[in-house]
Amino acid sequence: MSNNAKKNGPFEVKTVEALVALMSANDLSEIYLRDGNQHVRLRRGTAVTAVVPAPAPAASVMAAAPSGKPADAVPTAAAPKKNLLEIKSETVGTFYSQAKPGEPPFVKMGDRITPNKVVGLVEVMKTYNEIQANCTGLIVEVLVENGKYVEFGEVLFRVDPA
Repeated sequence: MSNNAKKNGPFEVKTVEALVALMSANDLSEIYLRDGNQHVRLRRGTAVTAVVPAPAPAASVMAAAPSGKPADAVPTAAAPKKNLLEIKSETVGTFYSQAKPGEPPFVKMGDRITPNKVVGLVEVMKTYNEIQANCTGLIVEVLVENGKYVEFGEVLFRVDPA
């Protein structure tokens, strides 16, 4: 048996099961582990889904779920009623909603934004990268807290273009 087969890495099923049990036992919503270039992030209770217009058949699938499919088969987030735009992180790092502690946030829920509006900063290796809205509309959802780690492509805000 090789050394790699003996090592229980972050992607082993037993490890993931143990982490899920640890999360449940301690009422944790997220676990992030890194070992060298391998990492694993587990989240409970927050489903991040792509926002796309729902086709007409989607409603019939949702309605059919109680008649035979288990509840887990039904998507956790209902399809949005509007086409919302997403502002995503352009890099990994720590998200900051304000330029300096004590200052007001760049944007908050209900703010009207334009494409060049800075909505936050992502710091990686002491370099602060501005996140611009790149869209016009009204901030309807703020999905990340100040000082939290974000991944590349993670949705930070949802915007109603109307």
